[in-house]
Amino acid sequence: MPALRGAFTFLTRVPMPGAAPADWHAFRRSPWTFPVVGAGVGSVAGLAFLAPSPWTAAAGYLVALHLLTGVTHADGLADLGDAVAAHDPDRRLAVLKDADLGVGGALALGVTLLATTLGALALATGLVGGGGTGGGVSGAGGSVLVGTVAFRVVLAAEVGAKAGMALLACLGTPAHEGLGSAVVGEVGPRSLVPVAVASVLVLLVPPPGAFPALAAALLAGPVVSLVLLARVRSWLGGVSGDVLGAANELGRAVALHAGVVAWTIA
Repeated sequence: MPALRGAFTFLTRVPMPGAAPADWHAFRRSPWTFPVVGAGVGSVAGLAFLAPSPWTAAAGYLVALHLLTGVTHADGLADLGDAVAAHDPDRRLAVLKDADLGVGGALALGVTLLATTLGALALATGLVGGGGTGGGVSGAGGSVLVGTVAFRVVLAAEVGAKAGMALLACLGTPAHEGLGSAVVGEVGPRSLVPVAVASVLVLLVPPPGAFPALAAALLAGPVVSLVLLARVRSWLGGVSGDVLGAANELGRAVALHAGVVAWTIA
C-alpha cells in the first residue's frame, strides 16, 4: 500500500489519504506500481466511451486523462521536444531545464495531442473492426462491442504507457540530478518481471476478436520507451524526469493507433 500511494502521488493528481514520506521511497523500489496506476487511470478515463456520442466520448476521454494525471507528463514532453530541437548537444541539458516553451516543445505537444485525439476518435466512432464501413459492427449490439473494445484498448494503452515508464526506470541511468534521477536506476532489470506480470493481466478475457488490438496497445508503450532509451543516451546522457513524462505521452498516443490498426486488420 505505501508503494501504491507513492505511485499515485507521483503519477497522478488523485489525493491519497494517509500519504507519508515513506511512500515515496517504497514507490521508488516498486516499479510494478507503474502499470497498476495505469490500470486505474485507464479504467476511469475509458468510461468516457460509454457516452452515446463518439465526439463526446473522445473529448471526455481527453478531459478525464488530464484531470487525473495533470500536466506534468505533457510538460516533460514539451521540455524534451525543445531539448531535441537544440542543434548544440552541449546546450540540450540547459534547454531541458528551461521553463520557457519553444517551437520544438510546441510541435511535440501539438502533434502528440492530435495523434491521441485521432486515435480516441477512431475507437469511439467505430472506424475499426468494420464499424465505419457497414461491416460486422452495427446496430445496438455493435455499438456495445465498439464501446467495450474501445474501453479495453485505452486501458491497455494506459497500462502499456506506464509499463514503458517502468522500463526506463529499470534500464536507464539518470541524466542529471532531479526528481527523475530519484526514480531512474533505483532498481535493475530484474524488477521488470513483476512489471510484466502486472501488465499482461490487461489481456485477460478480451472481447471477441479484440486480443490483437489489446496486445498491440499494451506493447506499444514499452517499444516507444526502448526507442527513447536508445536515443536519449546520446541526446542527454541518460533518462530524466522529462523523458519519463514524454514516454508516457508518446507511448499512449502510439498505443492507441497500434490498437486501432490491429483491430482493423483482425
